[in-house]
Amino acid sequence: MGITEARASETPFSSSPINHADIAAFAEESVNLKREDASEYREQVARLRDKLDRYAGDHPDYGLIKTLLSGSLAKGTALKTLNDIDVAFYVKAEKTPKAEPELLEWLAKRLREAYPQMKPDQIKPNRHSVCIKFAVSGLNVDVVPVQYMGDPDDRGYLFAFDGGEPVLTSIPLHLKFIRKRKDSQKTHFAQVIRLVKWWVRLQKSKDDAFRLKSFMVEMIVAHLADSGTSMSDYTVALEKVFSYIVKSGLKTRIFFTDYYPASKLPGPTDNAMEVFDPVNETNNVAAVYDDTHRQRIVAAAQEALEAISEARFATTRGRAIECWQDVLGPSFRG
Repeated sequence: MGITEARASETPFSSSPINHADIAAFAEESVNLKREDASEYREQVARLRDKLDRYAGDHPDYGLIKTLLSGSLAKGTALKTLNDIDVAFYVKAEKTPKAEPELLEWLAKRLREAYPQMKPDQIKPNRHSVCIKFAVSGLNVDVVPVQYMGDPDDRGYLFAFDGGEPVLTSIPLHLKFIRKRKDSQKTHFAQVIRLVKWWVRLQKSKDDAFRLKSFMVEMIVAHLADSGTSMSDYTVALEKVFSYIVKSGLKTRIFFTDYYPASKLPGPTDNAMEVFDPVNETNNVAAVYDDTHRQRIVAAAQEALEAISEARFATTRGRAIECWQDVLGPSFRG
């Protein structure tokens, strides 16, 4: 155990100038997507999905099947800064282009036909999706094509990596995976995810080379939750997250057995990190990260851990706030 962790274990956060209630209040005010905004977004996306589903039904020859809401809005882990919403559009693999660039162009054409009132530049392909920009609300919806081959649980193939082969996934099973953890630690599990995602957002604003995708944040927090970590005190939970990252160096394989046994996982890989998709044992979602990315994440977590430890022992509330600002940004006021 390092000095930082040893000191931290000696003093409870209840006696610290900054406690759980302070972090919870900050999250509610600055981090979380407001319920009324979430409801408004859901209603707008529901109208979009209804239109696209009807369009798919009216054009059976295109091979369009249906849409599903995915991403942070569907999981309940969206931040206040949300401006991109993910919608999956299932398509019949045998009727649509196989290569990603052609598939995205094909889907963009279909979406423009569904929304003839929109200008062409409001519906444009990007990296792995087609973005629909709504001029009035300012909302962006990323429509991700999922190639469906008839597998159960809405399992389908999507392009997750640049230049790579499509990977098998299941949006309903991903949502069920998150819902199970949310049910076991109501409110707190999702809140800790949002707080860590907020920290990641701060790191990216300071370092353009910092990378840690939201899905990996969810998997790290889920791994800790499954290992018995309580998320009910956010000061302690955040300390546990950063401590895990530092102690493991993110060299420990993360996987889950909700939908497959551990025996089905592949052998050791040469990847810097191994975080396996809980619905696809062959998909290491961290495969695109190299060791430099891993070291950046660990170094940033070490700084956050040290700041939390110093805040615990701070003799004034002002100093404790300064320490927590290193973790949650200058908008944190205690």
